[in-house]
Amino acid sequence: MQDVVIIGAGIIGSFLAHDLSKYDLKVCVIDKENDVANETTMANSAIVHSGHDPKDDTLKAKLNLRGNEMYEDICKKLHVDFKRIGAYVVATNDEELEELSRLYEQSKRRNVPVRYVEREELVKNEPNISDIAIRAIDLPSTGIIYPWEVAIALMEVAVANGVDLHLGEEVTAIEKSENGYKVITSKGVIETKYVLNAAGVFADDIYRMVSDNVEFDITPRKGEYFVLDKLNQPLVNHILYPIPSQKGKGVLVLPTTHGNTLLGPSSDFVDDKKGINNTSDYLGYVRREVGKLVKNVPMDKVIRNFAGLRPTSSTHDFIIEEAKDAPNFINVAGIESPGLASAPAISEYVIETILKNKLALVKKSDAIDSLPPITDMKKLTEEERNAKIKEDPRYGHIICRCEQISEGEIVEAIHRNVGATSVKSIKKRVRPGMGRCQGGFCEPLVVEILARELAKQKNDIVYDDVESNVLVAKKGA
Repeated sequence: MQDVVIIGAGIIGSFLAHDLSKYDLKVCVIDKENDVANETTMANSAIVHSGHDPKDDTLKAKLNLRGNEMYEDICKKLHVDFKRIGAYVVATNDEELEELSRLYEQSKRRNVPVRYVEREELVKNEPNISDIAIRAIDLPSTGIIYPWEVAIALMEVAVANGVDLHLGEEVTAIEKSENGYKVITSKGVIETKYVLNAAGVFADDIYRMVSDNVEFDITPRKGEYFVLDKLNQPLVNHILYPIPSQKGKGVLVLPTTHGNTLLGPSSDFVDDKKGINNTSDYLGYVRREVGKLVKNVPMDKVIRNFAGLRPTSSTHDFIIEEAKDAPNFINVAGIESPGLASAPAISEYVIETILKNKLALVKKSDAIDSLPPITDMKKLTEEERNAKIKEDPRYGHIICRCEQISEGEIVEAIHRNVGATSVKSIKKRVRPGMGRCQGGFCEPLVVEILARELAKQKNDIVYDDVESNVLVAKKGA
């Protein structure tokens, strides 16, 4: 019998698992994907928003502000990158200036650091700013992260503290029981006293397993992006937002923590909760909208495009509450933007306002806060690199030339307590395949290393899910 089952291993489920692992509880996380942070957390704008934008008197507004305060210390403990690079919200006409003024006043009221930036300063700080940009507000507390790096690091700590992680296991039904719930999965039955529903775009479907009176719907909102190669000179130095609209914060231009540039997203409702295909229409829209913020966009440097789904709720706010007709079933749903920025505060809110009143939360005396990170040879001094290679020559064998990733780093990623088992999960942890050639040279070598370290045949190695085999053996081979 588990005390808590968390459904979903995205950024929200990972924070919940990490934070609950500090208490004397039996906690289990279930996700249908083969890796942590494989859906919405894998495909978004990667921004820790300042808190300037959400509507007043919403959980989004409250938890965005708190989450922004929390991230820097959390990332330091987890040994993952966090860069508070700041953001400009850019107005291009008189009508947009009125909305800019409203955002300025709203930010001041919320004690979000903010100031006006006139065109002369904009051009000085952002040489590629569009010719039609006339004024902006500066939001210096805005930061960037790589969401999946944070989620994986959180889950590693959770597992080290005793959390059970069930990946590649889909929840197919939930039955109420005398002591709580029976969570029925594709691999068995897990009994638990409490369920935390952090299933992203599938949260309403999970809720319907225990309730006939579901009070919200989740509709996927698809966003499509371009990724630019690393440039000799940065295209932008800050995150650049347009004036927001009913579709959200708009098409953005921003640097990533690893030196690329992200353009996007589009924002359109779709019916398919698994529909992450790119489309020429929406990518064309992104390309046109980017031109309103930035000129001289080197579209010939695009190395990848991708799409992600945001779980937009019919309530237009985060839904964090116990279900009225399903005691001890707690929805953590509708976590769209600023969900990433709010994630640590969402976990804190669930524990402090809901679980604390239900469970005996006793802190473990031996819980850890962090684990040593995977060796990053690029961050070592020459002396440290030479010593590492002398200790293990695999760290001197470069597998990914674009990102300069060694065999040793890949092997480390495979043998972590939440280890990589697929090509994509290796990419997420140590970045081979994230560079200019997108795995064109290194992917066969990564497959070979995965097969060797996992004691599998090469044609059993998958790119991502169980049916995405990279190689197919000939019949009779």
